[in-house]
Order: sequence, then structure tokens, then C-alpha cells
Amino acid sequence: MTDFSRTKRAFHLPYGVTYLDGNSLGPMPRAAQQRVAAMMADEWSDMLITGWNKAGWYEQPQRVGNRIARLIGAGPGEVVMGDTLSIKVFQALSAALALRPERRVILSDSGNFPSDLYVAQGLATAMGARLRVVAPKSVADAIGDDLAVLMLTEVDYRTGRRHDMAALTARAHRAGALTIWDLAHSAGAVDVDLTASEADFAVGCTYKYLNGGPGAPAFIWVNPRHADVARPILQGWMGHEAPFAFTPDYAPAPGIERMRVGTPPVIAMAALEAALDVWDEVSMDHLRAKSVDLTGAFIAEVEASCPDLLLNSPRDPERRGSQVGFRHRQGHAVMQALIAEGVIGDFRAPDVMRFGFAPLYNDRDDVSRAAATLARILRDEGWKKAQFMRKAAVT
Repeated sequence: MTDFSRTKRAFHLPYGVTYLDGNSLGPMPRAAQQRVAAMMADEWSDMLITGWNKAGWYEQPQRVGNRIARLIGAGPGEVVMGDTLSIKVFQALSAALALRPERRVILSDSGNFPSDLYVAQGLATAMGARLRVVAPKSVADAIGDDLAVLMLTEVDYRTGRRHDMAALTARAHRAGALTIWDLAHSAGAVDVDLTASEADFAVGCTYKYLNGGPGAPAFIWVNPRHADVARPILQGWMGHEAPFAFTPDYAPAPGIERMRVGTPPVIAMAALEAALDVWDEVSMDHLRAKSVDLTGAFIAEVEASCPDLLLNSPRDPERRGSQVGFRHRQGHAVMQALIAEGVIGDFRAPDVMRFGFAPLYNDRDDVSRAAATLARILRDEGWKKAQFMRKAAVT
């Protein structure tokens, strides 16, 4: 059984703060500062350019990718790190479209993160394709014989609604389409199994539930059946079969290595490696069970004490990620009042308060404190002070 009291001690959490915004940025692992300092002092400082070989910087993107692979149901040598999530979405989508040249439709939903949609819009224009966006509940019915790529974020960043990856992937495959899954709100939060779901591509960031730090690099996974034929438009020297031959023409590296682009962010990945240490002792089944317990308890406590709030997340835990949203007409002011009292969640327009529960460091005490503080602010209209202060700052 995973000892979550032990994993909680692995993070620096400011005294008196209940942190429920790990779905935006995870807290700092205690080991990260020392790991980065050691990398700079023992590797960069002493080894200089030889660190690429002596310290293994060149292999770092796949070494770190292998550690993330276990958390998302992928195999060794199937995940590689580097660049930002938007770049990885661009690579996956361009490669998927190229694998279905006879089809020109990209399907996504209105709950997808806007940046993913922006990338899809740009690629659709450049490649003569068309982006079709439907409501999340309408995705399955919108999969037709003209579809090239189904591109979805598994867990909706606003509502926490979770798509059925296996069912939608199977439906897309029956229609002859490929799938891309964005795991930004899944990796480290829910029990993902890319292999069992038979997905085609997946991408994700590492600064949320994986706690890699601000700007931590993204990852990309390609199903092994596509890994040696996928050709993204964005082709960089680190994805070349012989990057140090410096030939003028591009020749893709075998497998997932072709999804590398530029020089990897070595310092940032040192922090990420420290963050991943704690995952070595975590069972994803136990993590998911705790997530369901925390989010379910929070919904129950808030609804019992805050009748004016409207649940903005699925009640069924099978359809919910590891975050809970509630709506209130003064949601922004209420959230500012909560943050002022040390309960940190976040707000999404027009009226949604989001609370992310990270099982590695959140527990039932966090649930109770957040629910009780929220109820008191609403009862005493403590949010009015936050609203007044905001107006005063504007004027």
C-alpha cells in the first residue's frame, strides 16, 4: 500500500497553506533544489561540454521519458521529453494528419484547452484540413468516415470531466481515424493506460501533477505501431538519425527519438528527475483510489455547507478526473478571499472555482479545511472585501 504520508513529506508546502492548485502548478519537491544545484556544480561547472556524454545529458530525454511511461501505461523506449506541450501537440497532430492523407477533418471538443485548438487551427490552415469542434458529450456521435484525427484532452481543464479514452479510441479506429490524447490533467492524477486503450499518440506536461516546476518540459508518446513511420512537420536536429553528422538533409531517427526537436532543457529536467523520484514508490491504482476519495469527500462537504454553489464537475467518479469545480456568481471574488486565507485554488471565467486534488500531498484535512473556509466566506460574505479591494485597485 502506498504511504501517502511519506509522499507528502517529499514536498515543500508553506506552513498554513492548503494547496489545491496542483492542477495548474505542482509544489516544489524538497529534493529539487539540491538536485539542480548539484547538476550545476558537479556537471555543468566541472564537466562543461563533456557533460553531454559524462553526465548523460544527451540521453536524458529518453531516460526521463521512461520514468513517465510507467505512469501513463506506456512501455520503455516509447516516451521522449523536450520542448513545450504546444510543440508536442503540433508534432503529434502533423504526424497523424500525414498518416491519413486522404482525410482532412480534425475533431475536437469545446472543453479542450484553447492552446490545443489554436495549434489545430494553424495546422488545418497550413495542411488544407478542417477543424470541427463539438460539445464534449457529442464527440462520439461526431466521429464519421471523413475523420482523420480525433484530438482530445482526456480530463477537461475547467470541469474535470473525463473522457472514456478506450471507448472513443475504439470508435475512432472503427471509422479509420487516429487519436491524440492530451494528458495535461491526467498524468500523475488518474490511472492512464495508453497501451490498453490502443491510442495512437499522447502528449502531456510535467509541471502540474508531476511537479516538475514552472516551464518543465513536455512529453510525447507514439504507439509503437506508428513510431517508425510517423513524420512530424517540425523536424529538428536532435530527431535526426545521425545528429552529429550535420548532413543538410533530414533523416528521421528510429522510433520515438524522431520526436526530439532541439537541444533538451537539461537544468529543467534535473528538477523533473528529482520530482519523479517520489513516483517510484507510488501505485497508480492506490493514487486513483485516493483521488476518488478526496474529490468525493470535497463534493459532499461543500454541498452540505454551501447550498448556493453549483457543482461544475461530474458527480460520477468514473467520469471525473482529480479536480472539482463549483460555480458561483461571484466566483472570482470568493476565490480571492479563499487564497487570502491560505486555501489556494483557482478561477476560470465566467464563474468557476477550481480545486485540484493531488493525492501525493493532499489529504482529508485539506478537504475539511477548504470546505469549512469556503462555507464561512460565503456565510459571512467575506468575498465582498476581496471584490472591493479589486475595484479599488482598478480605480
